[in-house]
This record gives sequence, structure tokens and C-alpha cells, in this order.
Amino acid sequence: MAKKIVAGNWKMNKNLQEGVALAKELTEVVKNPNCGVIICTPFIHLASVAEVVKGSAIELGAENCADKASGAYTGEVSAEMVKSTGAEYVILGHSERREYYNETPEILKEKVELALANGLKVIFCIGESLEEREANKQNEVVKAELAGSVFHLTAEQWKNIVIAYEPIWAIGTGKTATAEQAEEIHAYIRSCVAEVYGAEVAAETSILYGGSCKASNAPELFAKPDIDGGLIGGASLKAADFKGIIDAWG
Repeated sequence: MAKKIVAGNWKMNKNLQEGVALAKELTEVVKNPNCGVIICTPFIHLASVAEVVKGSAIELGAENCADKASGAYTGEVSAEMVKSTGAEYVILGHSERREYYNETPEILKEKVELALANGLKVIFCIGESLEEREANKQNEVVKAELAGSVFHLTAEQWKNIVIAYEPIWAIGTGKTATAEQAEEIHAYIRSCVAEVYGAEVAAETSILYGGSCKASNAPELFAKPDIDGGLIGGASLKAADFKGIIDAWG
């Protein structure tokens, strides 16, 4: 059975002091969760937040890493650097990175390999745009994104991959994915994993939902058999909101 996970993606929010304060608040309210809990913070927060969450129920991740191991790449942060802070996860392939920073499947493949080589677990994001959804190409898109960046991994490496499905068309558009729509594509994603790695590995792969999940709709989403949790954006920036989603696991 796949591990249940609620992961927060803070994006470009919270200065260092605010981030440390939020992490402290979360350690106080999230004590014995019925799922894995991860907070993915901006790079500058990682080392400080690692100290805050040490020994708690909360694990730490980064929001990105470089596609190069080291060298003259001003402003970049390597997977080794991320790991050295105490972080255990990194988000890769987020739709914002793909769209705003032109991250291609090849670049993401390099990032995934470097992250795994440095002992990080990867939350790998996939998902279709509004145009692709309206053209009924969502299955084709997510399969291509998986094939382009992660399906070359060995079964052993795959154990350190978490998939996050983001319906890009349902984020900030006024449209919402129903729990049934989310379950349908999660089940398809799991079938794609099964084609490559077998049914047993697919059953153990955590597939998170990344589209406007909040405390009010989390119970309905998490009740679906192929939804193993959520990758949470805005609702992860307030401890009470984030805890409300975590508590949806009962």
C-alpha cells in the first residue's frame, strides 16, 4: 500500500523569520499524524527549519534544485547543497518551473538523477493545461512527462519517487477538478507506473493531488483509492489550514 502524504509547497512566500515561526507552530500542532507530513520551503529557510523540525513528525524538502552537480552556475543551488541542510525531499517538475523557467523533460531528468544520487527523495510533478484537458489529451500529457524524466529509473531508484498530479487548468482559473476527475487520472497514472515497474510497485507508489486541496475538500479527495494525499500550496502557509488537511486522514 502506498504511503499517505500531505506535503506543503510554500513557493516564494514567507521571509526567514516568518518561515521559522510557521515551522515551530506546525511542530506544536502536528504531533501524531496518520500520514507523512512534509514542508517544502524556499532555499534560504532550509537549514534553519531543519533545526526546528528535527525530532518532530514533520519532514523537510526543497522546492527545486539545479541540474548541475557544482561549478560556475551563479545563483543555482545543487542537490548536494540541499541535502547538506538536512532536507530529505525536493519538488521537481512543478508546473510553475516548467512554464516560467522553461524546464524541459531533459533538464528535469538531470535534476531527478542528481537528487537521487545525493540521497534526496523526489516529489515529481506532472499535469495538463486547460487547453490539453479540453482537447482530452490529459492522459497523453502525463504519460509523456513521466516517460521523459523518470521512467528510465531503476525499480530501486523508483522507491524514492513520489508523484504529484497537478491539474494546471484547475489552479487559479475558477474551474475545479472533481474528486472523480482526480481519481480517474490518478488511476491512469498508477496504470502507467504498473506498465513500467509492475503492479506491486505501482500499488506502493504515492500519488498526490496538487490542485487546490483544502480542509473542506480533502476528505472527499483522500477517500478515493488512488489518491494518496496532497501537494498543498496556499493552504500550507497557515498552520491551522494545513493541519485541517492532515487531519483528513483521520
